[in-house]
Amino acid sequence: MMRTAAWLLGALFLAGIVHIVTVIGVPQFAVNDPWREVGEFTGDGVFTRLPHAAPGVKTLPGLDPAMTHAVCRFSLDKGPMRIRAEVIDGYWSLSLYDRHGLWVWGVDNRAAEQKPIDILVASHVQVAQLRESLPDEFEDVVIVDWPGQQGFAVYKILVPTASREGEIEKTLSTATCSPTPLS
Repeated sequence: MMRTAAWLLGALFLAGIVHIVTVIGVPQFAVNDPWREVGEFTGDGVFTRLPHAAPGVKTLPGLDPAMTHAVCRFSLDKGPMRIRAEVIDGYWSLSLYDRHGLWVWGVDNRAAEQKPIDILVASHVQVAQLRESLPDEFEDVVIVDWPGQQGFAVYKILVPTASREGEIEKTLSTATCSPTPLS
């Protein structure tokens, strides 16, 4: 009886160690790199239209099939990133995510009141430089103080009917995302 209890206690102890190592170790080895995934669709500083989510079509995970999406990956190494786009009458949203895919900042049609999108994403140091002397061209630009050096923007527009797809594609094609050197 004592021998069986010792074996049982040893097995439980070993199972506990294996369980703890697995729970702690799996997140370290799991492949979850949104920065790399976005890079498979676009280069840095360019908005690229993503394919609609459908069976057998490779696209980013978690996209709403009722929306049309464009994505731009950026790095602030060459200066702040200026994001501009026309807007459409209807629901749209622009969201900024950090390198790890965590939402940092966003705007939608209700907040922007049908004004064109004009955003400058800048690091803490670049924002400090802008506060010292803000160029006139940034007078009406929304400046986002970015927590890191890299991230990506997702511009999405609701497609209420198939007849509006052409108008929505045209609006998405106006989206630009490019480094803007500070003067």
